[in-house]
Amino acid sequence: MFSLPRCSALRWRPSTSSGELRTVFRFRFTRPQVPKLAHSFSQASRPQETQQPKASAWIFIPGALLVLGGAGVLAYNYNQPFRHTTLAVVRCSRVAEAAILGAIDYKLTFAKSYNSEEEKAEAYSECHTRSARRVLKALLANGGIFIKLGQHMASVAVLPREWTSTMRPLQDQCEPTAYEDLEKMFISDMGTSIAEYFEEFDPKPIGVASLAQVHVGRLKGSGERVAVKLQHPHLQEFCEIDMEMVEVSLGWIKHWFPEFEFTWLGEEMRENLPKEMNFVHEKRNAERAMADFENIRTSLYIPQVKEAKKRILVMEYIQGGRVDDLVYLSDHNIDRNKVSLELARIFCQMVHINGWFHADPHPGNLLIRPAHPGSKSPYNFEIVLLDHGLYFDLDTALRINYSKWWLALIAPATPETLADRKKYAKLVGNIDEDLYPVFEAAITGRAALEGSWEDVDRESAPPTIPRARSMIDLSAQTEEEMEAIRNAVVQKEGLLLSVFDVLRRVPRRVLMVLKLNDLTRSLDRALMTTHSTIRIFLITAKYCTFAVWLDESQRLVSEMRNKGLSGMSLGLLWDYFWVWWRYEKMYRSLELAEWWMDTGARLVTAKAWVRGLFTVGGLQGAHRAAAGLA
Repeated sequence: MFSLPRCSALRWRPSTSSGELRTVFRFRFTRPQVPKLAHSFSQASRPQETQQPKASAWIFIPGALLVLGGAGVLAYNYNQPFRHTTLAVVRCSRVAEAAILGAIDYKLTFAKSYNSEEEKAEAYSECHTRSARRVLKALLANGGIFIKLGQHMASVAVLPREWTSTMRPLQDQCEPTAYEDLEKMFISDMGTSIAEYFEEFDPKPIGVASLAQVHVGRLKGSGERVAVKLQHPHLQEFCEIDMEMVEVSLGWIKHWFPEFEFTWLGEEMRENLPKEMNFVHEKRNAERAMADFENIRTSLYIPQVKEAKKRILVMEYIQGGRVDDLVYLSDHNIDRNKVSLELARIFCQMVHINGWFHADPHPGNLLIRPAHPGSKSPYNFEIVLLDHGLYFDLDTALRINYSKWWLALIAPATPETLADRKKYAKLVGNIDEDLYPVFEAAITGRAALEGSWEDVDRESAPPTIPRARSMIDLSAQTEEEMEAIRNAVVQKEGLLLSVFDVLRRVPRRVLMVLKLNDLTRSLDRALMTTHSTIRIFLITAKYCTFAVWLDESQRLVSEMRNKGLSGMSLGLLWDYFWVWWRYEKMYRSLELAEWWMDTGARLVTAKAWVRGLFTVGGLQGAHRAAAGLA
């Protein structure tokens, strides 16, 4: 048997590289009779040899990391699935972290005991603010459609004010896309460059939103000035990923914290974002809205669309001011009271009569300008409605039940009326009796009416706040009432969870109606109108009355036609007459109430004019005071 000579050099040393090991073996076996001097020389040279393996290890590890990093960069830039997976993990982790930390924060905050109600209210408010800021940070970091998600949260009236106020800056936090990227998208979608399509094109956008930005240009040939809406190119690539990650993150929250469920936000994104990101769909919406108001004398104006692609929209350019710009209204001699009332009429017509309404209302989507020659506006101004990417429809049953619920809110509180309010709240919003007060407060924007809260209102609201018997009886909203509404959600854990429950139950289209109601109320306040705070509720009541009359009269007429003259009975004729009389009585009484309130509003304006004439100085001072500017 072959045997190796015993030699200490044949011991295994892990730090020795394979190449060096082969050298050592080769050196020992090819020269078995090494003189002692040579052997000593070899041993003397070993310190130099033993340093080499350490240097190789330090070079190998960074080198491997560099190779892996380079491979990762190449895969990220040239392999779309890898890039999508990486971004999904990063973006999803941001949202999940903010959401889970917020849910834990709420759990711990609500579980603590406090020495006083003031301390408890402060702790709850701070918890709302912390959680909202975490979510805001994640949404800003992700950008794109997450900005849209935050903007929607800012407009949900039943969320705590700490959430809505924290999310509100997202309206102005949208970064513009570089011109070079827009040029590439324009060539891809239109088959020509921007310079070839337009005679002039301003590369600086006049507005930047979460999904798109708007530029001003002039068409070649006609020279007509147009507004050009261009979608952010990166949205299309990551839209599906973002929607998936939102649904996954919200699903985790629902699993671990069932009471803090926000899956409805993910469902809404999944349904609505594809519609908003298709500008051809927006063109069809604008054309349908124009057709709905074609035979109505209104101040509403919708810009004409010149050309639409999925990511590019060229439309008529409109120059005007914001509807709540009091200086602009004063300079053009526009009555701010009439502006508020026209806004209410436009949106009531959409919701209660047309059953198809603009679902992304905010002051940035509304312009006002002096009425042009030939305008069908009954006043000296036109209200321009922009951004028609998202509309919702209301089927006939939902639309009529919603109108009947408003009429029940306006009627005096009787046992029958209170029963109707809760009955129609169930039909409209899937709201049971225990959640009814929260839903009513969200719809009306006020502390609930008499008989709504029952025992709850004595615990949560100061006794000095009177409970109106109906919407018509509501007095001007006091600061005390506003503070009570703001604090109710902050101070009571159960009420906060009720808000979440309302958001889960209420159909999305009804939540969008809540946004419309909130818009008309907030604009009425921003315009500093001189009429009563319930003036716009009277307009809602008139449209609800008309909607119910149309539905009932059409049903009776259809029944008469089916039965023919031979089958027509006095009972049907009496029913028709009774429906007509009830409608006329209600409608005329509302018109009388409107006249009375408008007369009072004119007196308030006249007093302001006289005050400005003497205190501010001259006719100019009188005009400014009457316009709410002095």
